[in-house]
Amino acid sequence: MSQIPFSVRAVALLFCLAAPLLGGCGGDDPKTKDPGPAPPVESLYNNGLDALNARRYSSANDQFNSLEQNYPFSTWAVNAQIMQGYSQYLQNKYTDAIATLDRFIQLHPVHRDIAYVYYLRSLCYYEQIADIQRDQKATEEAMAALQEVVNRFPGSAYANDARLKIDLCRDHMAGKEMEIGRYYQKQHLYQSAIGRFQRVVDEYQTTAHVPEALARIVEVYLALGLREQAKKTAAVLGYNDPGSVWYADTYNQLAAVGDVPSNLPAPSKGGTGILGRAWNTLF
Repeated sequence: MSQIPFSVRAVALLFCLAAPLLGGCGGDDPKTKDPGPAPPVESLYNNGLDALNARRYSSANDQFNSLEQNYPFSTWAVNAQIMQGYSQYLQNKYTDAIATLDRFIQLHPVHRDIAYVYYLRSLCYYEQIADIQRDQKATEEAMAALQEVVNRFPGSAYANDARLKIDLCRDHMAGKEMEIGRYYQKQHLYQSAIGRFQRVVDEYQTTAHVPEALARIVEVYLALGLREQAKKTAAVLGYNDPGSVWYADTYNQLAAVGDVPSNLPAPSKGGTGILGRAWNTLF
């Protein structure tokens, strides 16, 4: 009876020891059978598009990911990366989408759709903006990403929309400053309140919060007995926005203490009204 050479027996033993990983020595495990060749690249891409159209975003993501894994060097794989980021965005998986889009930017910095990729990336940050009651780091990140779109592609439609969203972000940031300033004012922390309101005036001049910020500064100055500073601030508000309800309130406050400057114009009609004031106060 012939003996199995030691080297052959050793290989056979190693094979059986590795059975849990290889499916065992006694035949194929149905769970580990080769799934066979991947579907054609066109089928994977079209299946992904069909899933997107049907709002089956997770399935779409799987199709595009499978395409990239099985056909990494095809031209389809490049488009699949973008579509994968888009499907993740639609699933509100913004962190995953940003990672996918950052990888695309690194690998394909001059791709014909690179402007769209930067824009989609900025939307992922923009959609994470929290209300003014929370930390505004996401707003700052969104502004930076949107500004990058404007800087890189200034003449594009993406840049036009990014500019609008930057304005909304700035209004959001100003709203946060106002919310903090009002809190300080209620707590009689007047110096801190003035700092917040003044920041709105200095850094967010194009937002709708400036008239209220100036009016609040006047209120704080009057509370501190600083009438000259109050009158100077009221004059700025009256010059820039004489029709606002905030200026009317400011004028009336100065009149109540008998200290309306002769050069301070009377409030003009056409202010925003009580609902407008409530809206600006809340937001």
